[in-house]
Amino acid sequence: MKTFDIPTYYRSPIIGRVKSIRKNLDKRKKDFSPSILQFNDITIKLARHFGFCYGVENAIEISYRAIEENPGKRIFLLSQMIHNPGVNEDLEAHGIQFLQDTQGRQLISWDVLTPDDVVIIPAFGTTLEIEEKLKVIGVSTTAYNTTCPFVEKVWKRSAKLGDDDYTVIIHGKHQHEETRATFSHAKSKTKSLIIRDMEEAKILADFILDKKNPTEFDQYFKGRYSEGFDLKSDLERIGVVNQTTMLASETQGISDFLADVMIEKYGVENQKHHFANTRDTLCYATNDNQSATAALMNETADLALVVGGYNSSNTSHLVELLEKKFPTYYMKDETEIRSNGSIQHFDMDKKELLQTPNFLPKKSHLEIIITSGASCPDATIDRVIQRIADLLKLDLDIESAINRFEKSMT
Repeated sequence: MKTFDIPTYYRSPIIGRVKSIRKNLDKRKKDFSPSILQFNDITIKLARHFGFCYGVENAIEISYRAIEENPGKRIFLLSQMIHNPGVNEDLEAHGIQFLQDTQGRQLISWDVLTPDDVVIIPAFGTTLEIEEKLKVIGVSTTAYNTTCPFVEKVWKRSAKLGDDDYTVIIHGKHQHEETRATFSHAKSKTKSLIIRDMEEAKILADFILDKKNPTEFDQYFKGRYSEGFDLKSDLERIGVVNQTTMLASETQGISDFLADVMIEKYGVENQKHHFANTRDTLCYATNDNQSATAALMNETADLALVVGGYNSSNTSHLVELLEKKFPTYYMKDETEIRSNGSIQHFDMDKKELLQTPNFLPKKSHLEIIITSGASCPDATIDRVIQRIADLLKLDLDIESAINRFEKSMT
């Protein structure tokens, strides 16, 4: 696996060593059990996999290289590099400006760009329409393109589905940058439709099986299907791809469900003609992080902390998994833990920040689960652990804890 040149302040002296130990002992990543750090008064249970993935580190390396290679030039990002506020704020501090927000709303007019400007394409990729707009202006779309290779893999599979005369069903959040980009690439090759979840897959199934009136289609999917979409002909042959940060098990569930729908309509002997197997488009990092989080469900704990940007799709799915069993707090970084013993955290249902006083139970020994999204630096987790220790007035012996952990693993 390639190693990336990213700023040292994103690296972690604690988590980095823990991950290195696990990697050396489990090179094929078959063991999803948590990494457990034992201290005198707290036990920290870390997910086996979390934090920066290949695509994120690649994007960060390219972004900082763009800064280094272009002194004196204006540098723009199409939108947030990744969904982590700390990383984006640091890029802004280095002079990078954002052209759009995460919803695609313009922050800086295209008219101000010149061929001498540098534009970085974020890890989510971008639409063909925006690529064309930049080419017309004369701005390179290849020099600093940080699109994740696993996102590009989805685009290639979508194109192959189009070549084979399948309609592409995209499992994703239609306002998310990655899904907008995937939809743009897919619809340039074939008819395409975005669905959000299993409930919408069931609605789609009703149209496939002629259980719903075609005139109702817009009621459910307006603005999320390609131009000229024909319900009768364009749902005869389908394949499912996903926004890579979605819950992988949900994508697979949707895919399996729609495969069964095509069997119901066309018979098992005709399934392969009407439904394409796209299992290999699921992102390995998303799978690993979600599998590691699922393994945490076998543990005992007093609470769980999930660290990442509040607009991070992959992080939100880790919260969904853990909150089924544990009191779970979704926090962006260590600053959310306040000196008065409260924690600020994001409520995904209410879409608002909440303040919870005394979030740490009054116990002689606490068990705390910690994980993070793919866009969260490991160094942030170091600081979260230290913040908890400061709140509890504990002097953590990190070296002894890591030594005990390593011995327990061998």
